[in-house]
Amino acid sequence: MALIQVSGLTKSYGPKQVLRGIDLAVDEGEIVGILGPNGSGKTTAVECIGGLRTPDAGQIAVAGHDPRGAGAELRELLGMQLQQCRLPARIKVGEALALYSSFYTDPRPNEELLERFDLADQRGTRFVNLSGGQQQRLSVALALIGRPRVAFLDELTTGLDPSARRDIWSYLELLRNDGVTMILVTHFMEEAQYLCDRVVILSEGRIIAEGAPDEVAGSGGSQEISFDASTDIPLTELQELPAVTDVSVARGRVIVHGGEEAPQQVIAAMTQRGIPTQRLRITTPTLDDAFLSLTQHNHHEPEAPEEQ
Repeated sequence: MALIQVSGLTKSYGPKQVLRGIDLAVDEGEIVGILGPNGSGKTTAVECIGGLRTPDAGQIAVAGHDPRGAGAELRELLGMQLQQCRLPARIKVGEALALYSSFYTDPRPNEELLERFDLADQRGTRFVNLSGGQQQRLSVALALIGRPRVAFLDELTTGLDPSARRDIWSYLELLRNDGVTMILVTHFMEEAQYLCDRVVILSEGRIIAEGAPDEVAGSGGSQEISFDASTDIPLTELQELPAVTDVSVARGRVIVHGGEEAPQQVIAAMTQRGIPTQRLRITTPTLDDAFLSLTQHNHHEPEAPEEQ
């Protein structure tokens, strides 16, 4: 049975329906990425699952608990890092860690978190004097201090430099190996590709795609094969290959588009004719490509109100 089970989740703010029937299952130890444009319902979905907001309808179970009525027992299992999290301006880093440690029966050692999130030199620094990246690292550390069984991480590496981002990714991989289940809300496709076992793409409150990152990326377009052009390249023959959809020449390069088998077929055809494919480049669809293709295709203008 899934550790997190969501079915038929809906939520509206006034006349605006933000979630339109979300179904989601997350297995223990899995990292699932929630992707989507601004306003697609990502943060609302996570806050409903974590018990911070009450949905209008639908069923939610987190480790067998309904977050709408669960108490301390469920809170002990959860860690949450929100998209916007502010601490009292004058609280010091060490004080914040000590305060949050007091909420749990078996917290992670403060020194471990200070070192892991590169905050040891800031232990005596007040929150208001931290840089944006340091505030973000502290927010993640506080979310993980209670050794959560389930962690919700909303834009966890926003504002971080590439080195700090990679350090946090490495730490989350260690937590995954320890069996921690994570729901990760992110706009960074590289982050989702690197960390997630599965991604879910939301658009206008609905799930429009779900699967392993590579699987979803493959839906984003065709393969592109390009190489230097020459006078004896059989363009018509390449166009007739079964997996090829388009052949063109631009800026001295032959550019071929097609399905998964297109690269092998193009290379085989050129090899059979004894024509080298100089400066060969093969570009596969990325998660960025799939995200743009899926969300743009799904976007539509708001429906006109019904006449009375």
